[in-house]
Amino acid sequence: MEPPPFRHHNPAGPAYRRGWVDEAVAAIEADQCRTADTHLIRLIVPALAGIDIYLKDESTHPTGSLKHRLARSLFLYALCNGHIHEATPVVEASSGSTAVSEAYFAQMIGVPFYAVMPRTTSAEKIAAIEHYGGNCHLIDDGRTLYAEAAALAARLGGHYMDQFTFAERATDWRGNNNIAESIFTQLKGEPCPLPDWIVMGAGTGGTTATIGRYLRYRQYPTRLCVADVEHSAFFDCFRSQDRSHVCERPSLIEGVGRPRCEPSFVPGVVDRMMKIPDVATIAAMNVLSRRLRRPVGGSTGTNFLALCRIASEMRSAGQTGSLVTLICDSGERYRQTYYDPAWLKARGLDPAPFESALSSFLDRAQPLTLAVEDVANPQSPRSAA
Repeated sequence: MEPPPFRHHNPAGPAYRRGWVDEAVAAIEADQCRTADTHLIRLIVPALAGIDIYLKDESTHPTGSLKHRLARSLFLYALCNGHIHEATPVVEASSGSTAVSEAYFAQMIGVPFYAVMPRTTSAEKIAAIEHYGGNCHLIDDGRTLYAEAAALAARLGGHYMDQFTFAERATDWRGNNNIAESIFTQLKGEPCPLPDWIVMGAGTGGTTATIGRYLRYRQYPTRLCVADVEHSAFFDCFRSQDRSHVCERPSLIEGVGRPRCEPSFVPGVVDRMMKIPDVATIAAMNVLSRRLRRPVGGSTGTNFLALCRIASEMRSAGQTGSLVTLICDSGERYRQTYYDPAWLKARGLDPAPFESALSSFLDRAQPLTLAVEDVANPQSPRSAA
């Protein structure tokens, strides 16, 4: 891979890399300046008059997902901490979207990139990583993901980016145009500029940490609900306040469920968690896709289902206000999985009854009675309804 045409050449020779790092940081910062903020879409739902629903559309980033923000922050963090130099191989453990975005930034600054991921990762995501010059290292046992990534980095003499450890510290949670600051800036002219809840999938834990910290830093009354999925350790760790819980079976919903409570997950800033069944996630994904007239990804369905449960509670209690969640990525990456009837049938998933219940709620404000594991943070007085 040819390095980018950086302007400055360091007269001190290859032993001194500061000039290259300066140019790499500048290239990434310039990309951010060229990239407009993502849209905050208001979803019009006449049956829920008085409850405003907003969707932060992270699918419009250059690499098509919320993980574009994370990848940018991780690269800047690694460069400024001296972990990445000219030609340093970068390795990541990823189920897909983070690897796509990291491949994009690696190509931008001219370093090789390797993604260690489960063999079950969608073909669309693998193609996207390779499109940006990345290399896909596929493994059969997802439980060895972290160890394989660290071992590969050691063999290559490279840097293991380790999104699951560094996501929460790589992002400036006080502001600097992070996702939380962006949401509140875009809400300033709305009827309810301070939402009652922001709903976010668990993921790496980094984005939830950023949002939860920002809410406390700004002293906003908004509460944070984190949506988890089946076969993920986050919810049980949160409910028990014990980070040692693990989950042996991999999650079907890419980008959300994790086999362990990742180091970046900060439960103390979360007010409430829900565990959304996979079939309900896919139903919500389908319902929202039809309303937006474009496909969204599975993790967006997880977010939307949790938001609708909160909206149903507010409606039943006669409350008004606003709710915000994220469109994490496009459904185009999942044509061979979540949107494939044969794929669903092979896994015994029939989203139709759940789609009907959710549509009845959105069309006629019928209470959403789907049974979902739901727990408030026992250590947070702000979690009270």
